[in-house]
Parts: sequence; structure tokens; C-alpha cells
Amino acid sequence: MKALERYLESFGKNVVNKSKGILQKKKKVSSGALLNSLKFNVLKTNNGYKVDFSMLDYGEYVDKGVSGAGGEIKTGKNKGTYTGERSYVDYKGQRLKSPYSYTNKMPPTSALDKWTVRRGIAPRDAKGRFLTRQSLKFAIARSIFIKGIEGISFFQKPLQLELRGFLTEVTKAFKQDILNNMKK
Repeated sequence: MKALERYLESFGKNVVNKSKGILQKKKKVSSGALLNSLKFNVLKTNNGYKVDFSMLDYGEYVDKGVSGAGGEIKTGKNKGTYTGERSYVDYKGQRLKSPYSYTNKMPPTSALDKWTVRRGIAPRDAKGRFLTRQSLKFAIARSIFIKGIEGISFFQKPLQLELRGFLTEVTKAFKQDILNNMKK
């Protein structure tokens, strides 16, 4: 089953590489932790083979998004009323509502501390003074709570693309393995 294993390895590698490319293109790389956590493994099971993908837990929120609670933002450039609903495109090409949502609890501001520093975010108030980091983190957390997080389908899209030719390629690889075993 060497040809089949080789194809499954290339399948997994292509999905991971394309996923990393989308994260970089959409500027969703801050610390690099999510990018570096994207991995795959081809496992032999009792029923055949399995391609197992893994990433940090929060990668699923980046991929599928998180719906916000909705509400109104009264100040700043993002002021307005938001429904908070977010969606993503799954590996079948269907637009689905995000399975995750904020309902009654804001994201923790502690999670935003290092992120704001890495991004170099230092906004000013109406008088031109810098906002305190605590005020900045609260404002960002509140905005995320109301608007949610956009799902970018960074994993779903590459999986969809690679699955298009999957059956044909698996069949070719399986046929090659059968022919190679018959020659022996």
C-alpha cells in the first residue's frame, strides 16, 4: 500500500500548507502558535487508513468564527448596531452559521494583552491622549462580544479543494498498489 500511503501523505501536507497560506494571507498570524500547531498524521487502522489533522483548540474559532451577542457600539469608527451573527464555509462548500457564540460573558481581557502589544495597537482618545492598556483591552473585548469573530474557513477551504480529486486519486493509488503486488 505504498502508493496509497504516499498519496494520503501528500493530501495531508497539501491541506496543512494551504491552511497556513490562508492564515498568512488573511494576516491572522500574531504569535505563530496556531500556524505552527497545524499538523497531520496518516494512521493505519483496522479498517484501512485515516488522515488525522490537529491544531490548537482556538483554531476552530478562527476557522468557523464566533457569533457575537449583538448590540450597539456608540463610539469609535465601528459605531453602529450589530446582529453579531457569524458564518463560515464548510468543506462541502455550504455556508453555515457558526456553532460558537458569545451570549452573556465577554472574552477575557487578559487574552488580549500580548496580542495588542504584538500588533502595536495604541489608539488615542478624542483629545489625542493614549488610552490605557486596560481601557484598550476592554474596548476590544466588548467589540468582540458584540460583533463576534469572523470565520475565515482557513482549514475548511483547503480541505474542500483537496477532497475534490480525492476519490480519483485514491483509486489510482490503490490500483497502483494492486498492480505492484501482482508483479511480486
